[in-house]
Amino acid sequence: MLLLDCTLRDGGYVNDWEFGYDNIINIYERLISARIDIVEVGFIDARRPYDVNRSIFPDTASVGKTFERLGRGSSIIVGMIDYGTCPIENIEEQKDSFLDGIRVIFKKEKMHKAIAFCRQVKAKGYKVFAQAVSITSYDDDTFKELLGLINGLEPYAFSLVDTYGLLHKGDLQRYLQMADEGLKPEIMLGYHAHNNFQLAYSNCIELLEHPLKRGMLVDGSLYGMGKSAGNAPIELLSRYMIDRCGKEYHVSQLLEAIDVTILDIYRRTPWGYGFKFYLSAANDCHPNYVTYLQEKRKLSVKSISEILDMISPEKKLLYDVHYIEKLYLQYQARECEDSQDREKLKELWVGAGKGAVLLLGPGKNIHAQKERVEACIKERTPVVIAVNFLPEGFSIDGLFISNAKRYVQLSTKLLRLSPKALVIATSNVTSAGKPFDYVLNYSALLDEQAWIADNPLIMLIKLLEEFGVADIFLAGFDGFSEAETANYVNENMEHELTREKAISLNRDVENAIGRLEGKAELHFITDTLYRI
Repeated sequence: MLLLDCTLRDGGYVNDWEFGYDNIINIYERLISARIDIVEVGFIDARRPYDVNRSIFPDTASVGKTFERLGRGSSIIVGMIDYGTCPIENIEEQKDSFLDGIRVIFKKEKMHKAIAFCRQVKAKGYKVFAQAVSITSYDDDTFKELLGLINGLEPYAFSLVDTYGLLHKGDLQRYLQMADEGLKPEIMLGYHAHNNFQLAYSNCIELLEHPLKRGMLVDGSLYGMGKSAGNAPIELLSRYMIDRCGKEYHVSQLLEAIDVTILDIYRRTPWGYGFKFYLSAANDCHPNYVTYLQEKRKLSVKSISEILDMISPEKKLLYDVHYIEKLYLQYQARECEDSQDREKLKELWVGAGKGAVLLLGPGKNIHAQKERVEACIKERTPVVIAVNFLPEGFSIDGLFISNAKRYVQLSTKLLRLSPKALVIATSNVTSAGKPFDYVLNYSALLDEQAWIADNPLIMLIKLLEEFGVADIFLAGFDGFSEAETANYVNENMEHELTREKAISLNRDVENAIGRLEGKAELHFITDTLYRI
């Protein structure tokens, strides 16, 4: 029963492998002193230049530049290659290398070519570890086919990689049983866990408590540092293996590495179980799908889950940004017949001689420059419509809701909304109680050319121009500034923006306004970053 540490490799997803040279050496030496059986020192990736401060290397020779003067104790030293990122020419003969072995990870659709590559690596004298990523993507027949390829290769070890932390105890046992029954007895069987469901440690213990009649290997990392929700903490695994498996690890060395190096990284860039990783694991999909939908900041958790459920099985673990955007728009575009509601709103907002509308946005200037807003209301007596939020200190005639997430956040305030204030929602938002006063067809208000096709300001201006509104006054539409500057009156509406993204969002709105027909005059009565 062997224990492998992957901190310098899997942990590198947290900090782009930039641990710093001193920290790389400290982590390595502590792992060697702890007598960890196998130490993985990083990725070998031809796309990255050599950097003494990073644990990712363009070739095996570069690994030696960082570690060649260091001892290895009783540990086996390995690196990892993500198949397709490093040509065989970048791998020197093992006798000339600091590495004893190379782990090769590969996806299901590349397994035949990856095993052929592993055979080339083995021919150079390395211990080869074949790593099947996203093991849950394999059905039984494909998995048995893979086992046949592994037997033909005869690697040092074959590992099940639960890339997105989807395996529960029963599923893990089933894959282990199939692998144990299908593999040649001399091939070691390993497991690499992720913590999306908080099962990384317990699944590793399940494997350790039911040893097979072959060599076994389990992966861990210092403090669980690793991709997404992180890995099984090696300090916990080593403690368990000392008590239950008779191993002789020096846990104090691991704790020193955590205290001196890892905790500082964790404070800057934390990892571990989180809501995003729960949602992705619960829907058996790539975490980036969840991130993409959350960053829309327009969807309730229920809506996000419903969109994730729309992802086809073959796309679940292969992130495709264009595909998820298509599903998002498809989900939002719930068609409805809105001609009667449009006519009624037009009469309310434009009829009886009313020619001005004031839109209230959630920017902080709506309060900072409140006197300007009040002066506009007094002088022009416009129809006042709040957009996806309820402003304090203003009497409104209507609330426009196009954002399901904001609707959920407003649920209690809506109970106290004045009876004279109408609630107008787009068809992508579902009422949780009292029906909306008016519902407008979401897809008819989109700007398909925009980066943010469903920007509520553009949707409303488009609608008001169709109604023939002559003057549209805008307050609280401040535009976007950098992350450290507050953009909204309410903190729970904030989201982090880089300077570049803030500028892009502002230009997107400006371009969208430029594409409108220009039938109405736009008047910004509070300061804005939009250059209109």
